[in-house]
Amino acid sequence: MRIHLIAIGGSAMHNIALALHRAGHSVTGSDDQIREPSKSRLYSAGIAPENEGWFPDKIDRSIDIVILGMHAKSNNPELLRAMEIGLTIQSYPEFLYHRNLTQKRIVIGGSHGKTTITSMVMHAMQSISIPFNYMVGAQLENFDCMVRIDDENEWAIFEGDEYLSSPIDSRPKFLWYRPQIALLSGIAWDHINVFPTKDHYVQQFEAFITTIEKNGQLIWCEEDQELSNLIQKLDLSHLRLSPYKTPKAMPIGNSITELEFEDGASIKTQLVGAHNYQNIGGARSVATAMGLDSYDFDQAITTFKGAAKRLETLVETDDFTLYQDFAHAPSKVRATTESIRTAFPNRQLTAVLELHTFSSLNAAFLPTYKNSLNEAHQAIVFFDPKVLESKGMPILSKEFVQSCFCDDQSVQVITSIEELQQKFSEIPRQQRTVLLMTSGWFGGLNIREVFN
Repeated sequence: MRIHLIAIGGSAMHNIALALHRAGHSVTGSDDQIREPSKSRLYSAGIAPENEGWFPDKIDRSIDIVILGMHAKSNNPELLRAMEIGLTIQSYPEFLYHRNLTQKRIVIGGSHGKTTITSMVMHAMQSISIPFNYMVGAQLENFDCMVRIDDENEWAIFEGDEYLSSPIDSRPKFLWYRPQIALLSGIAWDHINVFPTKDHYVQQFEAFITTIEKNGQLIWCEEDQELSNLIQKLDLSHLRLSPYKTPKAMPIGNSITELEFEDGASIKTQLVGAHNYQNIGGARSVATAMGLDSYDFDQAITTFKGAAKRLETLVETDDFTLYQDFAHAPSKVRATTESIRTAFPNRQLTAVLELHTFSSLNAAFLPTYKNSLNEAHQAIVFFDPKVLESKGMPILSKEFVQSCFCDDQSVQVITSIEELQQKFSEIPRQQRTVLLMTSGWFGGLNIREVFN
């Protein structure tokens, strides 16, 4: 097949392009801006666009499918040309669904933890030597691509994102996959630009549950109140229900924690934080639903080190640890900060949150962050006014942002990259844990260099 990707430079899109190229398809693509590492990876595969920009004259009837990424706009000239000549146009979740019709599909959804749980299941399946298709939202150790497409594989596992499918398809991505096995980790209102009310947001998860195939299995975290409320009000008699919860955790020294499950089994892990232990419980339930041996999963998960930017260790010494996490929603910021404080009770904790998403920079949404950084001994919030400008959003005052996080002066708000770098340099490197939380890039600072 000849497949053209509009907005090929995106995190998921360029990985789909690489997977299709490896599967033997003829792949082309376009984008008006391609950042690293997408750029180098596409060039190495020989499928990078010759020039950045949109070229509608290259869209013709020899193309079998056009995959449309979210970075493109609805008036994209290549998209308009493809529509004009009647080409098949699909969002990437729609495309992945059609490419995996014969596979047993697993979808991991939820407002938080979905990347990590997906990664855990993938790690276990690879360790047990089970071939599978997949799409995950982070780079993983021992996986050179975030997407795999192989018609011969029995299983397909997808990270189920609730965000929009494409500029012309306003359905959440996870509504496309129609899984036989689904997991929901929890519901915490996010993406205010798309789902302006909490009720509207929750409705997307209700819609997702209706897409699970008849006689399929729904695995869900019973400790999440919003999710529990939703499950209780629905008629799910056509599904098998499997609630899970956080296993009992017992620190045993040398940064090792032993987890004990309800069936009496126990494992040791180097991961930190109650939310990670909860994620292991969810991944273990998925493995059970697949028919995998619990012992095999337990052995495999002990070597899981985490996904990129998901509580990733950037610097570590005997008495100093620097973590970077993708946390940006209020509930995740609160849970991650509390988990790190608990994991290192004898150290001071510096928590730094970058406001980067539309929701986190929205004046109406910001008050939902109230007290989310309370567990930190030192709390810093950073946002770049240039990001607000690029998103066409109103300017925020430092005083207003500070008031949204606390009622006193305990949270420092920084808007200058130079000041942020200086603040980083002043953080003690002894008896300290530093937690950086962002879905952005801290103004382009090289974090490892700053802290080394």
